[in-house]
Amino acid sequence: MRIYADLHMHSKYSRATSPNLDIKNIEKYARIKGLNLLGTGDFTHPKWLAELQQLKEENGILKTQSGFPFMWQAEISLIYTQGGKGRKIHYIILAPSGEIVSQINEFLLKKGRLDYDGRPIFGFSSIELVEALMGISADIEIIPAHAWTPWFSIFGSNSGFDSVEECLQEKTKYIHAIETGMSSDPLMNWRISKLDKFTLVSNSDSHSFWPWRMGREANVFEMEELNYRNVVEAIRTRKGFLETIEVDPNYGKYHFDGHRDCGVSMSPEEALKNKNICPNCRKMLTIGVLHRVEQLADRPAGFVPKGAVPFKRLIPLSEIIAGVVKSSAFSQKTWAKYNALIERFGTEFNVLLEAEEKELKSVADEKLAEAILENREGKIKVRPGYDGEYGKPVIGNEDAMEKNEQKPERRQKQLGDFFNE
Repeated sequence: MRIYADLHMHSKYSRATSPNLDIKNIEKYARIKGLNLLGTGDFTHPKWLAELQQLKEENGILKTQSGFPFMWQAEISLIYTQGGKGRKIHYIILAPSGEIVSQINEFLLKKGRLDYDGRPIFGFSSIELVEALMGISADIEIIPAHAWTPWFSIFGSNSGFDSVEECLQEKTKYIHAIETGMSSDPLMNWRISKLDKFTLVSNSDSHSFWPWRMGREANVFEMEELNYRNVVEAIRTRKGFLETIEVDPNYGKYHFDGHRDCGVSMSPEEALKNKNICPNCRKMLTIGVLHRVEQLADRPAGFVPKGAVPFKRLIPLSEIIAGVVKSSAFSQKTWAKYNALIERFGTEFNVLLEAEEKELKSVADEKLAEAILENREGKIKVRPGYDGEYGKPVIGNEDAMEKNEQKPERRQKQLGDFFNE
């Protein structure tokens, strides 16, 4: 059984998400995307937890009435001081059962509130988190989320550490994986030998159910039976972990250094020449993921460690169509072509990974078919994201693309297509 899993999601109860981000819509668009396992997101929030408890649970997997599977999952934010420095780190928590979820929430309630946001914030340390959760169950999986983003991650340039060991000390033995985040990919992480012991997982951290958000990064497993234990075992041992699906790291919001307010984007080399100062306003640049990886790397670019899980780079189909038709990802023009492809091939992953050129051209025009195939081969150029701005796939004329990037804020909010990590 092949499993396409996105294990970092959010619900309508998280900040900056659509009120329509409910189980029904999540399942609908997950099936269209080609996902067949999702994290529940936000099991710490009492109202979302009550909705999740209506689903049938078996062997750590929750299922809707139509049989779509979810795993218990939440994200929490820790803000604390360690080593004389303020730390802001997010963690993904995977839990083996509703009973264990209740115990996790009971512990967290002793530390603060859970009802104000699907991703709650606490003031205790990463070490205390791991110690407490391992005291509840060794089957809980704790994964540093979007490990390289500048503001809220274990390696972030503004509040992170230089290693997992520095952060978690003797509790490092309980950490089996890190989430690469959109602004980095495995090839970048492989440059750091200290990370060889950790499995690299990829998830969307989606605040939306739209298919250009959900599943844009995912994990591909092969297993005889879908249950919590088998998924966690694949993460911990890499057995049955076939590959990850990644966006080009340039697509991420923090790949390059930059200053969004001034529209300044720089490679690490350029930033260093400017002493990491914005040339317009003379304030400090936000140091991006590529720069941060360069700081910690002890291997050359292109190094692949033994036993590493392979990966594929893919830009979401809606973005490819939008680039070809010179429109936005959520325009009627884009949706029309997207729906025609889904009707023919079943899922977005089938379009992106499996559809043959001749078949593609029977549904899409030649230019779109060629763009889909170039995407499959990792040949789509992406203008790097920086300081909270997504990178932009370059398909055709860049000037025309610039014009079509102007998205009305009101339309964005109507669609619930909110930015996330």
